[in-house]
Amino acid sequence: MEAQNKHTRLSVGITNVQFGRDCKVVEPVNLYGCKIGDNAFIGPFVEIQKDVVIGNNCKIQSHVFICELVTIANDCFVGHGVMFVNDLFQNGGPARGNKNLWKKTKIGSNVSIGSNATILPVTICDKVVIGAGSVVTKNITEPGIYAGNPAQKIRTIK
Repeated sequence: MEAQNKHTRLSVGITNVQFGRDCKVVEPVNLYGCKIGDNAFIGPFVEIQKDVVIGNNCKIQSHVFICELVTIANDCFVGHGVMFVNDLFQNGGPARGNKNLWKKTKIGSNVSIGSNATILPVTICDKVVIGAGSVVTKNITEPGIYAGNPAQKIRTIK
């Protein structure tokens, strides 16, 4: 007799999301347990996990992954394919459900993150531009334009 292959099918969709006024969501998406502010736009193929907060007037482009413990303030832009990380593999591998090892990310207001950037658990102050493909590994405490791997300040903005 052959062994039966068993699998669990999990549906994508929108579950237990607190939406502000006038939000636009392009499906398919996977949004659950998060809070989305007023006038937000969420593109297709986006996953926003539980306990994430997205501020007012934010635009989240397609193929973005925003993991637990991320807060994004108002008037932010997140380009296509941006990945947020909350697990730094402190023990040499994934935390495997040990959420005590996960870290928070906080994005200030008026922050633009270019396509395919990776944001590790950091704090980014207001009025910052992150270049496409950059990897943010450390807190950003001064407004400006940052790019590279690791991201470094390349120009001041006023």
